[in-house]
Amino acid sequence: MGLLKLTVKPWSSCLLLGLLFIFAFLASLSHAEIHYHEFVIEARPVKRLCRTHSTVTVNGQFPGPTLQVRNGDTLVIRAINRARYNVTLHWHGVHQTRNPWADGPEYVTQCPIQPGRSYTYRFTIEDQEGTLWWHAHSRWLRATVYGALIVYPRMGSPYPFPMPKREIPILIGEWWDRDPMDVLRQALFTGGAPNISDALTINGQPGDLYRCSSKETVRFPVEAGETILLRIINSAMNQEHFFGVANHKLTVVGVDTSYTKPFSTSVIMIAPGQTTNVLLTADQPPARYYMAAHAYNTANAAFDNTTTTAILEYKSAPCNGKKGKSRSSAPIFPILPGFNDTATATAYTAQIKSLHQVQVPTVIDENLFFTVGLGLINCSNPNSPRCQGPNGTRFAASINNISFVIPRRNSLMQAYIQGQPGIFTTDFPPVPPIIFDYTGNVSRGLWQPRKQTKLYKLKFGSRVQIVFQDTSIVSVEDHPMHLHGHEFYVVGSGFGNFNPSTDTAKFNLIDPPRRNTIGTPPGGWVAVRFVAENPGIWLLHCHIDSHLTWGLAMAFLVENGVGKLQTVQPPPLDLPRC
Repeated sequence: MGLLKLTVKPWSSCLLLGLLFIFAFLASLSHAEIHYHEFVIEARPVKRLCRTHSTVTVNGQFPGPTLQVRNGDTLVIRAINRARYNVTLHWHGVHQTRNPWADGPEYVTQCPIQPGRSYTYRFTIEDQEGTLWWHAHSRWLRATVYGALIVYPRMGSPYPFPMPKREIPILIGEWWDRDPMDVLRQALFTGGAPNISDALTINGQPGDLYRCSSKETVRFPVEAGETILLRIINSAMNQEHFFGVANHKLTVVGVDTSYTKPFSTSVIMIAPGQTTNVLLTADQPPARYYMAAHAYNTANAAFDNTTTTAILEYKSAPCNGKKGKSRSSAPIFPILPGFNDTATATAYTAQIKSLHQVQVPTVIDENLFFTVGLGLINCSNPNSPRCQGPNGTRFAASINNISFVIPRRNSLMQAYIQGQPGIFTTDFPPVPPIIFDYTGNVSRGLWQPRKQTKLYKLKFGSRVQIVFQDTSIVSVEDHPMHLHGHEFYVVGSGFGNFNPSTDTAKFNLIDPPRRNTIGTPPGGWVAVRFVAENPGIWLLHCHIDSHLTWGLAMAFLVENGVGKLQTVQPPPLDLPRC
């Protein structure tokens, strides 16, 4: 009996591969889960720096619970407000496709959850994986209401780097030795800068260098030789940070929800709102090593110059032998850059590139030039207690000289859907009203912005370029700009004034990093590109909360496209009302 001879024709081979791909895709969908959580937002006693404060927390935890999901999973989170303040929650970096109702910024996509009320956030993670986070998006509640949101690959999809032995979320924060809402309230009254924080924190604890804190310093035990993944989140309110681990190299493998070309560094710079994934191998002599973070400060302003620490503790580190001392001498301290070391911050950021070639928009439909920076509001009575900014003024901030006013009668999204007039206009300027030497000696006549609620309208599918230009009004500064509902490619940056005729030619259109938050170099510019394919109203703002309070924000209104899949979902029945 002869052998049966099988031949596979080219078209049938393609069909077979196609079917296998479809089956694999359906199998991955079948593993998608729905995660139900209840977040109770209420004040609990929290002791830091020798004092106990009534602190707004989630489920009594500070920081709040870590959410762990996979790409494709759905979250259903019932937020119950038992605090005395209005509150909303934002799922930082989640696309929220067609679903602005789950995005969370107060009076932008929803009215706040009032005390004694609840609201259920329902959303699906779509084609995203990496380190995200969640936080309150109502006034300054996010100082203590925040936590990690970790998105793992779909079941069966590996990381594009060696599998780590363990993963550790690292949340860098700030702590005030008083109610942060009182800090905000005082600043709003005086018109001056808010008081700086009293401590920095890692996972809610200040660390060994602060009073009454050593006992609670966070410790991470490791085995010699193992590789761990640190998921680093800057959840601080008002400060960029340098972070490092003594004597250990960090291999950067991802930022936000984007994998990156791996590179080794002894320090990272991370801005509020950003996340960074790094691999660390415990390849040093067994001992105790400090993780540490301190400020990267770019403005001519006061800042918290303290240092927060945690301890990387080798399990095989030699014991001291003294009673009550479980380990040997004091941990080894890392060398961190100087507070104003812009050269190190710039060199670090320049190394971040996407893992593979990406599809960057090359034909641009909307070419936007946004000046971002501070300003001052003149007072009729400079000696007033409400005018304690520089020279008897009140601080402000703006984009293209518009200081964004968040409405209070209704949310922008609800007013848009309901057709309610008088809440906003759609004539936000695509360029500044006056061309000037943005980073030079700016005339004082240009320091006062206009307070308005203006949106910029984008057609669905528009290919958008934004150049964020820092200004020297009041002070140059690194402004971490965060876009809700979208991610963007960071195609270029530089110092001084942006020159479209020379700087555009240097753009990286091959492997730029994809991010949801990016800083403007102090006294410089940064260019981003994205496709506006998520209908709804989406906030764009500086993630330094004092600047957001002063008006460094605007919002895009992305119009519906064609059909259901390009149209905003109907609002949920339990959406809070104003």
